[in-house]
Amino acid sequence: MNAIRNLFNKMRPSFEEGGKLHAFRSVFDGFETFALVPNDTSKTGVNIHDAIDSKRIMSMVVIALMPAMLFGMYNIGYQNYLAAGTLASASFLEIFFYGFFAVLPKILVSYIVGLGIEFAWAQWKGEEIQEGYLVSGIIIPLIIPIGCPLWMLALACAFSVIFCKEIFGGTGMNIFNPAIAARMFLFFAYPSKMTGDTVWVAQNSIFGLGNDLPDGFTAATPLGQIGQGLTPDASVLDMALGFIPGSIGETSLVAIAIGAAILLWTGIASWRTMLSVFVGGIALALLFQSVGYKLEWWQHFIMGGFAFGAVFMATDPVTSCRTATGQYIYGFLIGAMAIIIRVMNAGYPEGMMLAIFFGNMFAPTIDHFIVERNISKRLKRGGTK
Repeated sequence: MNAIRNLFNKMRPSFEEGGKLHAFRSVFDGFETFALVPNDTSKTGVNIHDAIDSKRIMSMVVIALMPAMLFGMYNIGYQNYLAAGTLASASFLEIFFYGFFAVLPKILVSYIVGLGIEFAWAQWKGEEIQEGYLVSGIIIPLIIPIGCPLWMLALACAFSVIFCKEIFGGTGMNIFNPAIAARMFLFFAYPSKMTGDTVWVAQNSIFGLGNDLPDGFTAATPLGQIGQGLTPDASVLDMALGFIPGSIGETSLVAIAIGAAILLWTGIASWRTMLSVFVGGIALALLFQSVGYKLEWWQHFIMGGFAFGAVFMATDPVTSCRTATGQYIYGFLIGAMAIIIRVMNAGYPEGMMLAIFFGNMFAPTIDHFIVERNISKRLKRGGTK
């Protein structure tokens, strides 16, 4: 660690005022704060000191995403070998590395495009580079189908960073979750690459791994089958474990639960928001089940992106509610709306994306009324009109 610190100390004069590389000061600051704890402290005003900062928060979320990402890689390979009928003869490493090499380019494109724009934007504005895209950069590839072309992903990342983050002031100022914005961009701009039965399974061999599947090959997700009026052909166990077609990181309830435990144990995510999303979903699922909807209430949570959205995106501290009471309302609204969209719109069975988007939209309003209510109650207790 001292060697790294000494290296940055040696390089710093070139990037400070008057140095030959002063124009790239923000880039140097970005790499230094990513590698080391900044030494800068506040000189004025009232400050609360804490052992955690935004870099550590983002790092813990990335760690919590690792189980879903690693299982998603394995499942991509699993689905390809299963479709080709060669699963029994494939080893664990063959299956995993097929998915690894299929997913890795998407992660690289996401980070190169997103971080590249953030670096350029910070350099242009003369500001520090922020760590917010560390999380968005890995979530975006995990919530898209494996069949999404890289150039589409690059456009979605650029749209997300520019129009849903930087124009609002950067990390901490955005209204909408950038990952949700990227997925919505893809869904509405290129719907054929985000839905249907041909986008969920990688259909080409990679570095000699996997098999080339025929162009007409299809593999519907369980939610897609329900949207078509069919009964899912996957078992309950497979859906819970994640051995089903779906977005890369959204299929395994077990892997997502491990990530949720990490976020809750470290205090990064709000348990109120997370719990309320599931309570809202259960309430509406039970309501629809009582009037004859064919799915059991619990089946909603082992299919599609409900669990992933509840754990990793609805709990985004920037775009969700800040007040304790508001978090209960916000989470319930998202969970309920997701089930409503799923049940009442057969052409769009996955409702979590839109539910979180609308939740982000109403979060400031919910917090405003909660704060105003608290102020009014305190004034009344103090006898002030």
